[in-house]
Amino acid sequence: MFASVTRRLSGARRTLTRATVLPFLVRCGIGVCGLIAMSVAWPAQLSGTRYFAPLAVIALYPAFAPRGRGATFAALVVVGGWLADTAFYDSPVALWRVLAIASSLYLGHSLTALAAVLPYDAVVNADVVGLWLARALAVVLVSAVLTVFALGFTAELAGGPFLVATVIGLAGAAGATLLIARLVHRA
Repeated sequence: MFASVTRRLSGARRTLTRATVLPFLVRCGIGVCGLIAMSVAWPAQLSGTRYFAPLAVIALYPAFAPRGRGATFAALVVVGGWLADTAFYDSPVALWRVLAIASSLYLGHSLTALAAVLPYDAVVNADVVGLWLARALAVVLVSAVLTVFALGFTAELAGGPFLVATVIGLAGAAGATLLIARLVHRA
């Protein structure tokens, strides 16, 4: 058992000595996004207490092991915390919280995908990571603008027209699903 622990420690030391800057910064970004999402989603009373420590470990885990299911589990814990905060602690559903959680989860997920294919000791051009981040930030910006626009639009259409638009949208989604299923089975 002692030999196994020694072997793992020497492997971790070798990994840290061979790590390059950009893959390390990508993994730091994963950790920061996870911590932001976790701290915004869970009740504010937990921040700074010993009960937040396991949540912080869950949020940081995808930065250390981006190829596993840790990112999915961390995202589910974030969503569970937001549901617990809004359902049990009666916190209001604020737009800034929803946008912050969604943005940090998306950026963390995107960076986790990059880190999964980027070895820790790879020599990477800064343009690769920069373009990846620019594309992810553009998606976050467009999503936030569309969310605000859609919320404002639904406030204007509350009532009969909104119900009709919802039914037409659901019928269109069902029709598209049936068409795709038929095309897949035909091939």
